[in-house]
Amino acid sequence: MLKKLWPALLWSIIILLLTGLPGKDFPTIATFWGWLEPDKAVHLFIFGGLAFLILFGFREQYFSSSKRYLFGLIAVVVTAIYGLITEVLQYYVFIGRDGNRFDFFADTTGAIIGWLLFIYLYRKKIREKESH
Repeated sequence: MLKKLWPALLWSIIILLLTGLPGKDFPTIATFWGWLEPDKAVHLFIFGGLAFLILFGFREQYFSSSKRYLFGLIAVVVTAIYGLITEVLQYYVFIGRDGNRFDFFADTTGAIIGWLLFIYLYRKKIREKESH
């Protein structure tokens, strides 16, 4: 099973490395609306990619299951938890980084977008399985 998840595992390592880099040059978010800044687009992309890759690794099970939403939900929850872990590490462990709830919100939103992108890209295959 890990064989099919290696892209997601590799991407999660890359995310950990990127979130651990010193961030003194990154802008800080002071308001709720600040989460819409370009930094959050990076969070949307990297965590959306992780959720997508998790689903891609489980695509055979996803397509053959009548409970596809459960696989999507699991991918989103796992990705959101990983996002939370990276924010906690940024806040308490990584030097020059500052984890915050707005980044976590962007991570979780990215995970949902990754699931929706997976559905969009594989909609034809999903419909074929539903018709059988």
